[in-house]
Amino acid sequence: MGFYLAQFLTGLASASSLFLVASGLSIIFGVTRIVNFAHGSFFMLGAYLAYTFVDLMPHGILGFWGSVLAASLAVGVIGVLLEVTLFRRIYKAPELFQLVATFGVVLVIQDIALWIWGAEDLFGPRAPGLEGAVRILGEPIPEYDLALIVLGPAVLLGVWLLFNKTRWGTLVRAATQDREMVSALGVNQSWLFTSVFFVGSTLAGLGGAVQLPREAANLLMDLNVIGEAFVVVVIGGMGSVPGAFLASVLIGELNAFGILVFPEITLVLAFLVMAVVLVVRPWGLLGKPDAVLRGADGPPEQPLKLMTPLSLKMVLGLVLILVLAPVLFDEFAIVLLTDILIFVLFAVSLHFIMGPGGLVSFGHAAYFGLGAYGAALAVKYFGVDMLGGLVLAPVAAGLGALIFGWFCVRLSGVYLAMLTLAAAQITWSVAFQWQEVTGGDDGILGVWPAEWASEKAAYYYLTLTLVLAGVYFIRRIVYAPFGYAMRAGRDSQLRVEAIGINLKTQQWMAFVIAGIFAGVAGGLYVYSKGSIFPDELAISRSVDGLVMVLLGGIHSLIGPIVGAVSFTMLEDLVTRLDYWRIIFGGVILFIVVIAPEGLAGFARRVLPTALTGKKEQEGRV
Repeated sequence: MGFYLAQFLTGLASASSLFLVASGLSIIFGVTRIVNFAHGSFFMLGAYLAYTFVDLMPHGILGFWGSVLAASLAVGVIGVLLEVTLFRRIYKAPELFQLVATFGVVLVIQDIALWIWGAEDLFGPRAPGLEGAVRILGEPIPEYDLALIVLGPAVLLGVWLLFNKTRWGTLVRAATQDREMVSALGVNQSWLFTSVFFVGSTLAGLGGAVQLPREAANLLMDLNVIGEAFVVVVIGGMGSVPGAFLASVLIGELNAFGILVFPEITLVLAFLVMAVVLVVRPWGLLGKPDAVLRGADGPPEQPLKLMTPLSLKMVLGLVLILVLAPVLFDEFAIVLLTDILIFVLFAVSLHFIMGPGGLVSFGHAAYFGLGAYGAALAVKYFGVDMLGGLVLAPVAAGLGALIFGWFCVRLSGVYLAMLTLAAAQITWSVAFQWQEVTGGDDGILGVWPAEWASEKAAYYYLTLTLVLAGVYFIRRIVYAPFGYAMRAGRDSQLRVEAIGINLKTQQWMAFVIAGIFAGVAGGLYVYSKGSIFPDELAISRSVDGLVMVLLGGIHSLIGPIVGAVSFTMLEDLVTRLDYWRIIFGGVILFIVVIAPEGLAGFARRVLPTALTGKKEQEGRV
């Protein structure tokens, strides 16, 4: 009995720490509607700053907790600076494009932390006065864990009082429900948003600071916590702080006891729970059905336009250059071009459901990875040749999209996006932990092209052929009646259903089509690299796809192509340099500020009409 009580209390302690960061994320999203990937960076900075302040302040109880408070407030100030200098400039940009900005902030903060504190893990001191353990039913319970168990509900009470017993809290709750009305009543939304960012960032910093006696400060803390924080916020209901607390306790206890029953499931348990909750209760435990994330915000869409003669000539010229590339460029450039082509198809397949379909996916890497693993497993276990593997790749990805899509299209907005993320994480967990079949973290090696395609130029031509065919077919689908029905469902769901179109079936089929073409890209990728690892199914690969689409522009058919080319070339260029993340992130942030509509949209806006088409609408979806 004592052992199980100890596990229960351990789960509560972990839940309190997770609640601190998740509550801040929920508050920020509830008012600003920004899906803030940089929130994990605030958590990491809280730990690093607490480590620094503990060294500077006098040792003892006051010094330790003073350091925790100072670190939390410092992170709050950093959040304010980011909101004033960056986020305030892009509040009117499409919400998904704001996601790119937060991704850029993550990269910048990672390298700043590396420059200041170094790459080594930094172990903080034990909390003075709480170094020992208390025996409960014969089991030792760390005193610091008991302090965290008290801290979580205390913060919840403080946040509740702040939001329900102050004028500021009333305004924040009003802004959560109707931002436009609050502005019409004369409230300064800019400073309201800034204050919300301060509170949310401070809570994230507090979560990181109090974690220091339990975990060393390290550069992976941001990405390690943000996934679980998103899960907690979504399970509890976007914008609901009590919901975040309830979800934190649920996840903390399931992790504490799940490791006893089925240790392998702990890596993905939170995402499994989120998937079940969203299927049963689509708005979260305490959420409301008004927390949406729109993938196609912006001005009203214009009718699709066919390519102008000039545009057609430019495309044919580009294809000619690609055909002549092995003659014009060296072998390294051909390898890079092969990668670019593969990610162009990956990005175009994601854009197919995000642009015309209006379906936001945070887990498109699942289908890319399923395609790659489908081909690799066929080679490893059945000796299938390359062409057979390239056929099985889209089949495996399509089957995955068929299963996951059936559940996902029953949701909308950010809940849809998070369910796609859960699907990808479940797939990643299977690939990572099914060592006997997938090789686990060691991956699958020796997946090489057939002899006739073993030369770099030959494989490049194979990739070029399949990618051009894939992009062409996707474009044809967008201009077909199916594509028009997708657009109609995105823009007016009620009208589409009123005229007899089964919108959910349309969206489900769109998911499958996108998964098939992502699988083709995955199959090409595994043969180009000769191996596949679980990382290709991870969150980072899905984020790469999102950045490619949003960087190029979600309102344009050419956008994902421009984004994939720009992202891949930029990544290849800067990763050779020291502190490449800050350079890469800085470039992304610069583009966000000057071209919030994406690079393709920026080109239409600034280039002469003669270069972009008479009405600057060609290719809009």
